[in-house]
Amino acid sequence: MKKKLLNWYDLNKKDMPWRDNQDPYRIWVSEVMLQQTQVSTVIPYYKRWVQKFPNIKDLAEADIDDILKLWEGLGYYRRAHNLKSASEIVVSELNGLIPGNAEFKNLPGVGDYIYAAVLSIAFNKPIPVIDGNVKRVFSRFYEQDFTNSTEIKKLQEKLLKLICQERPGCFNQALMDLGREVCKPQNPKCQDCPILEKCKAYINKTVELYPHKTKKKKTPFFDVVVGYIENDEENFIITKRPNDKMLGGLWELPGGKKEKRESLKNALMRELKEELNIEVSIHAKLGMIEHSYSHMKIKLHAYKCKIEKGEIEIREAQGLKWIQLKDIKQYSFPTANHKLFNQISQN
Repeated sequence: MKKKLLNWYDLNKKDMPWRDNQDPYRIWVSEVMLQQTQVSTVIPYYKRWVQKFPNIKDLAEADIDDILKLWEGLGYYRRAHNLKSASEIVVSELNGLIPGNAEFKNLPGVGDYIYAAVLSIAFNKPIPVIDGNVKRVFSRFYEQDFTNSTEIKKLQEKLLKLICQERPGCFNQALMDLGREVCKPQNPKCQDCPILEKCKAYINKTVELYPHKTKKKKTPFFDVVVGYIENDEENFIITKRPNDKMLGGLWELPGGKKEKRESLKNALMRELKEELNIEVSIHAKLGMIEHSYSHMKIKLHAYKCKIEKGEIEIREAQGLKWIQLKDIKQYSFPTANHKLFNQISQN
C-alpha cells in the first residue's frame, strides 16, 4: 500500500509553493492557512505572506495590524494571532529555531494536526496526519467511521503501522492529496485511486455511504445593526475588536446584535450607548448585506447616525478612529464590513 500510494504521489502531486523546500517556517505557515480553507484560496495569501514575512524573525517583529491586513479575507483570524505569538516565543526563547520535537506542540495554535504535518514534512518524523481528507479515505478503506476521539485514536494506531518511515511527509501529503483530489466527499474518482484493490467500500459498493453523515445542527441566524456615525467633516467612526473575541483585532462599524422583540433602531441606540456612551439620532438606512460564518448567519444593517449627546468613551473596543471611506484600505475589516462599505459607497 505504501509503495502504491507514494508512486501515485510522485506522479500526481500538485505543484504548490510550500512544496519547494522543507523550510519548517514556510510549511508551518502553509498548514495553518490550509486549516478550514481551500488550497486555491490559500495560494495567493501564502505567496504574499512569504514575500512580506520571509522568515520567522520578520514575523516576530511585525506589527499585528500589518499581519491582520495581510490575512484579511482568509477568515479564522485567531490563526494569525497564534502564528504571531508563537513566532515571538521561537525568536525570544528558542534562538529563532522551530523545534522539531514535542516542544513544538507547546507553541500557541499548535494542535495535533499542525504538529504532525510540520514534524513529518519538515523534519521527517513518522507522525501520521489526520485531517478530514485522511479520515474520509480510511473510512471508506476500512468501511468504518472515525468521528469520536476513541475511533480517531484507533485510526492513529493503524496509521502509525502504515506510515512510511523513510518518507513520512510525502506519505501524509499523499493521503491528504488523495482525499482532496480523488476520494472526494461527492462523486469520488475511484478508478484513479492507487489503493482501490483493498478498499472495502469500493469492493462492497458502499463508497457513497462512508463516512456516515451526521445530522447538521440548525445554523443560528442574527440581525446585526451598525452605525455609520458621521461628523461635520464627513469622517465616520470605526472601532477595533478586542483580540480575545471573534474577529479579534479587526476594525468595524460600531453596533451589535438585535435582541428579540427589539427594533433595529432601538438595538442600535442601545449598543452605541453601551459601547461608546453616546446618544445618536438615526437617519437614512445605508445598506443591508447577508453573510455566513462557520457557526452562524447574519443580516448586517447600517444606518447613518449623528451624535446628539455624550462624550465618546471606549468601553468594549480596543481602539477608535475617525476615518473617511477612502481610508478603509489602510485598515483590516471583516468581509461582511467590506460588503457593506460597497453598498455605502454606492449610496
